[in-house]
Amino acid sequence: MALINPKKKEVQVKLVYYGPGRGGKTTNLEYIFDKFRKRIKGNLTTVKTYGDRTLFFDFMPMEIGVIKGYNIKMQFYTVPGQVKYSATRRLVLRGVDGIVFVADSMALRQKMNIISLKDLQDNLATFDKSIFKIPLVIQYNKRDLADEGIPVLPVETLENDLNKKLKVPSIAASAITGENVVETMKKAISLTVASLEKRLELGG
Repeated sequence: MALINPKKKEVQVKLVYYGPGRGGKTTNLEYIFDKFRKRIKGNLTTVKTYGDRTLFFDFMPMEIGVIKGYNIKMQFYTVPGQVKYSATRRLVLRGVDGIVFVADSMALRQKMNIISLKDLQDNLATFDKSIFKIPLVIQYNKRDLADEGIPVLPVETLENDLNKKLKVPSIAASAITGENVVETMKKAISLTVASLEKRLELGG
């Protein structure tokens, strides 16, 4: 949960980008970092390994503004998507306040999207968090591949696979071109901060 410092009147909020390996999580954060470089306090830290672009996480504090007299600072993380890094994903999810699930629109990745979303649900449960209650946005990434003749799943299929029960905001995007990357981030921040406001009103 958000780290609230009453003395400094500061709240540190953790937003995690989750999803299958090579789905575009790191690319999302790289685009955001470049777009908002002047507003970001800190460096973008990436550990790259063979087989997946991110072994651990990207860390990016970003000052959002003031709510209820508290300065809000967002921290952005990604998780490694490969199945074998399940323990690392669970570790990064500790204390998460909001999530962007980055689904891969490529047709051949359909099964991996479903497995990854179930993995997210299971890992949240280890921290007594419900995927149905935590602020969550689904991004259908790589929509640009259709222009290159690469088979992509229709948004309707992705919705049926991933969002039929959750019914959370979903956005079609391309992290490579930047299309709807900022919109995804803003929606996730909006949901997360709204949830945080309620907690502050209740005294944490």
